[in-house]
Amino acid sequence: MSEQSSALKTASNSGRQEPDGFLSGASPDDNFVQIVDVVKKFGETTAVRGMNLSVKKGELFALLGSSGCGKSTLLRMLAGFESVTEGQILIDGEELAKMPPYNRPVNMMFQSYALFPHMTVESNVAFGLKQEGVKGGELRDRVNAALELVQMAKFAKRKPHQLSGGQQQRVALARSLVKRPKLLLLDEPMSALDKQIRQRTQIELVNILDQVGVTCIMVTHDQEEAMTMANRLAVMSEGQIVQLGTPHEVYEYPNSRFSASFIGSTNLFDGNVVEDEPDHIFVESPDLPVRLYVSHGITGPLGMPVTISVRPERIALTRKPPEGTYNWGRGKISNIAYMGGYTLYHVTLDSGKTVVANLSSLAIGELDSPTFDDEVYVRWSASVGVVLTA
Repeated sequence: MSEQSSALKTASNSGRQEPDGFLSGASPDDNFVQIVDVVKKFGETTAVRGMNLSVKKGELFALLGSSGCGKSTLLRMLAGFESVTEGQILIDGEELAKMPPYNRPVNMMFQSYALFPHMTVESNVAFGLKQEGVKGGELRDRVNAALELVQMAKFAKRKPHQLSGGQQQRVALARSLVKRPKLLLLDEPMSALDKQIRQRTQIELVNILDQVGVTCIMVTHDQEEAMTMANRLAVMSEGQIVQLGTPHEVYEYPNSRFSASFIGSTNLFDGNVVEDEPDHIFVESPDLPVRLYVSHGITGPLGMPVTISVRPERIALTRKPPEGTYNWGRGKISNIAYMGGYTLYHVTLDSGKTVVANLSSLAIGELDSPTFDDEVYVRWSASVGVVLTA
């Protein structure tokens, strides 16, 4: 994970997870938001299946998954826009089931921002407070404070169409925060921004939320966005949580082929266990001429089918055959993708398997700039592979 991503982590993310998604030995603040056995059905279709999850007070938590996985449905249930078919949702110990959306201690920032086009920036921010009966000096002070927080005070008299996409997003954030919600919901918060603005805005948004200290649940399909912004994240598929943890845990230690492939990119080698000890495992795979060696054991019988995941940045290329009898293969460079700060090399092995290696400019220079159809060897250390059994 990048240094920028690590620098953006503003809250403790060392909490250990029970299988049901609740924090072990947790204080009330650790279980500030509780989703308990939640099911949501639309007719015969089950969108969310027996969901259990706790979010800490002050945490920025991300729900990550592809379209149709149930993440937006869960967000809408938290907001009160969808009812819960089964189960409970609690915020700060308070059950939300019978509470209408306008009475919930929750605010939602929509993907489209949903600003009123005929109102000025300050009128947009003030709208929710006016609906609650806030007037006079308190109204002005709270609106001004919210606009100062997002650095939009000097644009208070402008209309939304006079603002850039990033500025509109800040106004939408100010409108969401001005009511001082216990929980802020973000629905694909960066999707309307281009990539360069999105990266800058991610940093700004995390800093603002850190200043306010609000608990936040964010829905996104963008893995980089979730990895960069969230203290913890849940990978969802088919209405269930597939894996939950810090970005580092989920990226470095995926628990399934789905997680390994969905979070970042990876190389997957299928094979069978031929040796399993407490401190290592050997796997034979038709993809390689040598065994795969991983420096941790598993619990399973010999012959058990497994998959070894190796991230592209952990793969090295060499011109000469590697020493040793494990974790290497020979092939030819079949594709090259220049990405600026690094280059992706696709190497088609003698077995027909394609392996992707992520090389820095320095590493490429040391290899004398390999190009299409060059014969090379891929290799990696025993400590970087992850054994997947699902």
